[in-house]
Amino acid sequence: MKRQAWVGSFYDLVTGDEDARVCKDIPDAACREQPGNFFLQLASLVCTKIGDEIASAKLVLPWLLSAAGAPAFFIGLLVPIRESLSLMPQLFVAAAIRARPIRKWLWVGGSIVQGLCVAAFAGVALTLEGAAAGWAVVGLLTVFAIARGVASVANKDVMGKTVSKTRRGTLTGYATAMAGVVTVLLGAWLQFGGGTPADVGGIVVLLLIAAGLWLFAAALFAGIRETPGATAGGGNAGRDALASLSVLVTDRLFRRFVITRALLVSTALLVPFYAVLAREQTEAGLGGLGALLVAAGIAATVSAGFWGRMADRSSRNVLRTASGVAGLLSLGIAGWQMAGSPGLPDGVVILAAFFVMGIAHAGIRIGRKTYLVDMATAETRATYVAVSNTVIGIVLLMGGVFGAVAGWIGTAETIGILGLFCLAGSMGAQRLEEVTR
Repeated sequence: MKRQAWVGSFYDLVTGDEDARVCKDIPDAACREQPGNFFLQLASLVCTKIGDEIASAKLVLPWLLSAAGAPAFFIGLLVPIRESLSLMPQLFVAAAIRARPIRKWLWVGGSIVQGLCVAAFAGVALTLEGAAAGWAVVGLLTVFAIARGVASVANKDVMGKTVSKTRRGTLTGYATAMAGVVTVLLGAWLQFGGGTPADVGGIVVLLLIAAGLWLFAAALFAGIRETPGATAGGGNAGRDALASLSVLVTDRLFRRFVITRALLVSTALLVPFYAVLAREQTEAGLGGLGALLVAAGIAATVSAGFWGRMADRSSRNVLRTASGVAGLLSLGIAGWQMAGSPGLPDGVVILAAFFVMGIAHAGIRIGRKTYLVDMATAETRATYVAVSNTVIGIVLLMGGVFGAVAGWIGTAETIGILGLFCLAGSMGAQRLEEVTR
């Protein structure tokens, strides 16, 4: 009893106002368990977010394949597989998730599978070379991404059942901020501690730490006290998946959200182009990988709490503001580069722009997650998550065309084009209805 009182008091402190125990859309039984569930979800999300950075498909896995002598073809597959395959299959698992009144075990299972895949990456680093290493990593990453997709649907559904509407943005914001601190430390090590790990042993240690974090997160999440949810809609996954797509036609608010989110994919596509611009325009120093990681980590750390609390007041305004900042920044950077980058050193401007883009991107991620969970009901949440993520997965695959565009017209010009999509997304967010209050 004393422990429960202590957890409740700490929860009141963290969530920060006299309305701290509000339970706007969860039952009384879940309300009583909300403080403990809040912290268990916070800790598990922090662990998986740190694991994502340590086993990054944009940094660590490419290094692993490069060290193993794998063809560049495999390195080019990593990010598309990691992002799209974690989204598209969700439509086909949503029905299976709805059929289970307790959904936390799907997240636990997904986290365990992800941890085992990351541990297997370490085994690949120790035992395989060349194309064999490439095929092994791509195959493991495929399984990893699908497991992540299952966990994503389950996580949003469990959060919607256990954490009240005006506390979800705070939860996501704190998790992002805490993981951002670790990203800063990792980037500082890469920048000032001699770059990437010097041998295979270093990469194996990183991957095993990441695997351990996923397994620890699974143990934490298993402790959540989840009340049984509605099971209507569970059935044949393929048939129900096709039927679920009809929500894009019948639900006007959801359709507008998906269109807006599709436009805001441009911010995710922009981030690597900023990194490419840094490599093109600067030397190792400020434009180095470590400096970019430090900038990204600081951006997430300083902005996530702000965005999270703002999302608890109006997630629509978070989407509108963050995408507007990203769009205007990108148009400004594109124009500055096309004008010959006058005035300030390239490294300073690009690093500062990367930092601001990190802040905007964090806002969009927090805003769209909070908006989706708040917009849905207990009966529609899993379907909304699965349908929207499946559509966005297809959009992400189509977004690969911007790599060819950049090779044709240039990196700065491509950043400008994507900036226009950001502004279109901001206007789309303006048209969304308010769902947080």
